[in-house]
Amino acid sequence: MRLDAVVYRAKFAPTVFSARQLVSHGHVMVNGVKCNIGSRQVKVGDVVELSPKAKQMALVMEAMASAERDLPDYIQLDNVGKIVFARVPQLDEVPYPVRMEPNLVVEFYSR
Repeated sequence: MRLDAVVYRAKFAPTVFSARQLVSHGHVMVNGVKCNIGSRQVKVGDVVELSPKAKQMALVMEAMASAERDLPDYIQLDNVGKIVFARVPQLDEVPYPVRMEPNLVVEFYSR
């Protein structure tokens, strides 16, 4: 639910790091207000959009055209460069590089 992660999942940027840079340089607006904090929590119903200048950037256009990953169900595309965060994703919808087992984490920290 971080803004930089939502920008990455919305295919506005090719990597999480470039999504964070896109946000920190002020190219992303949340509900019509420019936001440059990548750790901002996005709420259900928030509209995340790119600035007009960012929509013309080659990096953004290549990322949006890429077929490398699909747009998740919890993000609804309104038009090019504008999405709505529809709902909170379930744990199994968020891709992790490794298989996460929350019960093992709880067991580890309970000692």
